[in-house]
Amino acid sequence: MKQLKPLLFTSALLIAVSFLVPSLLVLPFSKEKTTVELDEQPAKLPPKKTAQPATQPSAEVAVYRTTTKSVEKLPLEEYVVGVVASEMPADFEEEALKAQALTARTYIVNQLVNPENSQVPENANVTDTVLHQVFKNKNELKLQWGKDFEWRLEKIVKAVKATEGKVLTYHNKPITASFFSTSNGYTESAEDYWDKPVPYLKSVESPWDSHSPKFNDQKVISVKEFQQRLNVNIEKSGDVGTITARTPGKKVAAVTIGGKSFTGREVREKLDLKSTDFKWERKGNSIIINTKGYGHGVGMSQYGANGMAKEGKKFDDIVTHYYQGVSISNASQFFDKTVASTQ
Repeated sequence: MKQLKPLLFTSALLIAVSFLVPSLLVLPFSKEKTTVELDEQPAKLPPKKTAQPATQPSAEVAVYRTTTKSVEKLPLEEYVVGVVASEMPADFEEEALKAQALTARTYIVNQLVNPENSQVPENANVTDTVLHQVFKNKNELKLQWGKDFEWRLEKIVKAVKATEGKVLTYHNKPITASFFSTSNGYTESAEDYWDKPVPYLKSVESPWDSHSPKFNDQKVISVKEFQQRLNVNIEKSGDVGTITARTPGKKVAAVTIGGKSFTGREVREKLDLKSTDFKWERKGNSIIINTKGYGHGVGMSQYGANGMAKEGKKFDDIVTHYYQGVSISNASQFFDKTVASTQ
């Protein structure tokens, strides 16, 4: 028992020391004032990124419908389908339809980029008439085509899809993509019809048009009506006029009638002729007028395009023939410069 007492004393001493040492370490700092405490704040995670659409919304076209006097809004590509279907026969070659789709899309993109160039009713981009481009929606086309609606629409949609998002540009700007039905064998330079030179709208040969059903036309009017429309008198002189100049496109540039001078375009508009390549003769009390071609003659000939396609030419061959020095570009680059969508 005596031996156990020193052992118990030693153990008790060790336990006491084990409690005393931490107190001694903390005690020297216990009277000091706290200056900074360890802060704890949950970290702020960066906000999650929302998924961005893969592509920009497509452009929207507002068409003034002249019959209902209302504005119809639709996606650009759907509008192009309605224009191609209205402006070119669906039984034309696919490459010709593709070329027409390019011109139709280029025309409307140019209007969207330059709205000040378009005189249309408020809240509209274009009308549905020849003032801009003829347009019919699917319901109107179904009524027009009847049982042929499905195959015709399918063919046109295919042509539009093949050129989707593409436009014709000159120096990186959408061109004025004018087109018409049938030439007299040559297209007309812009300055010879509109009195304004356009570098890519120059006269080119278009021999395929001779196969067009609209290549030749004849109109008969009375001498009295002829004089009234032109405000001339040919009764006394017996002279029905003289062509004094022709354009590089072989159309009438100037003509004198009854002592008055007219441009070919003035005569065409006053007499409501198919083209400015005209000639006439008087037989009794009638004036018999013969014309070649149909339309203003500037830009792409539709029947010429179809003739080129029948010979195996592709749509890019067609458009670069009728529009000199142009390129085929992406239309999306111009959407940033205008209102791409009202969504």
